[in-house]
Amino acid sequence: MKIIVLMGSPNKNGSTSILVENFKKGAEQSGHSVEVIDVCHKDIHPCIGCVKCGYEGPCVQKDDVEIIRQKLLASDMVVFATALYYYGMTAQLKAVVDRFCAYNSSLNRRHLKSALLAVAWNSQSWTFDALQAHYKTLVRYINFQDMGMVLGHGCGSPSMTRNSKYPDDAYELGRSL
Repeated sequence: MKIIVLMGSPNKNGSTSILVENFKKGAEQSGHSVEVIDVCHKDIHPCIGCVKCGYEGPCVQKDDVEIIRQKLLASDMVVFATALYYYGMTAQLKAVVDRFCAYNSSLNRRHLKSALLAVAWNSQSWTFDALQAHYKTLVRYINFQDMGMVLGHGCGSPSMTRNSKYPDDAYELGRSL
């Protein structure tokens, strides 16, 4: 299976990257190919809502979203990886998701598998409620098949994350595919 990870944390060496690397290791050990796309350090503009794409491209904006589009449409699975910013995904990852509208029908037809990897400083039980709701709505709307979520409560720093169960959970999710 070809897996694309949309890495949505601007901190290249932060807690999100720890989960991503562990997921990748597990998935590759199970024979899958994994490509991580660092969306925070790409040239990506927010959707301007012009609908000139007709919901099936091309987008009028000429940026790195076309590269992401091609890779997603050639893949079997997408993984959304994000730190929790004010109870949602990072703005950088959200900008990529918003631009799905330019190839919405193609994404729907692909029936991609999907997963969510997320970390947050907060360790309260409700911490990921809004992000989970958003992710589940994407899964339903775009016709993804959810393969699982790793929601790292209390992962406010890389050392906190490394000393938690969540890197192992991410590895096991990748390995289980």
